[in-house]
Amino acid sequence: MSALRDDSSLEGKVAVVTGSGRQEGLGFAIASRLAAAGARVVISDLPGAQDVHTPAAMVGDESGMALAVAKIEAEGGTAVSHPCDVRDPQAVEALAQAAVDSFGRLDIWVNNAGIGYIMKPILEVSREDWSAVIDVNLSGAFYGVQAAARKMIEQGEGGSIVNVASQAAKSGFPFAQAYCSSKHGLVGLVRSAAQELGEHQIRVNNVCPNHVTTGLGAWQNDYFSKKLGKTLEQYLADMAGRIPMGRAGLPEDTANAVAFLCSDSAQYITAESLNVSGGEEPH
Repeated sequence: MSALRDDSSLEGKVAVVTGSGRQEGLGFAIASRLAAAGARVVISDLPGAQDVHTPAAMVGDESGMALAVAKIEAEGGTAVSHPCDVRDPQAVEALAQAAVDSFGRLDIWVNNAGIGYIMKPILEVSREDWSAVIDVNLSGAFYGVQAAARKMIEQGEGGSIVNVASQAAKSGFPFAQAYCSSKHGLVGLVRSAAQELGEHQIRVNNVCPNHVTTGLGAWQNDYFSKKLGKTLEQYLADMAGRIPMGRAGLPEDTANAVAFLCSDSAQYITAESLNVSGGEEPH
């Protein structure tokens, strides 16, 4: 009789998580969860504000990445950091190389970096606003798929690529035209990429969380409650009321789903966009 095997373990794996340099963010929760499962993790984020569309209050920085690494190591994990602007394909390729240089390989890539704070009525959205969101949320993820796939194909041992999409990948929301378009695009991206990369045993999937009250999520709560003419308390109560599980998502809900998709327990799952929404998004 063969010994029981823990297919949920990520022991020996190396993971990159973009947009993971803020401890209150979803990316850091994902990186911490992967590290807890045994993966060696590369924390990556912007080194600070780059332009008007990447304000300091909404992006990571060098000190945030250092704190993220320190926290993972304090909890017994292994991590390093490497800054990256996912809008630059060469920088993304360098991030993939940094993982190999640090840990000798690359097995997991999580495209988490995103802009979810450019929300405006449709007639007020500028060309620059539109491009900023698409460049990070969709093009940045595409560059990540490419860079990760190249390393994984070289290794010849397969791998897992996960995009953090959103409920907005399947449903539309007001004031979020670019965001919804970018996240819908990720559904097409994984369906196409999975067709090509399956022969290399590389799986490509999305997770689609509903609202998660991270630092960004708190900003979104404030923005949408004001736009809808509700108090923050009423807005949050209405949100919980339409979710069958009776609450908004927690960072660990999405982090657990990502860890599953990166594990051998999910070795026959690819091209999927997995809802993590407490039943709010049923398709």
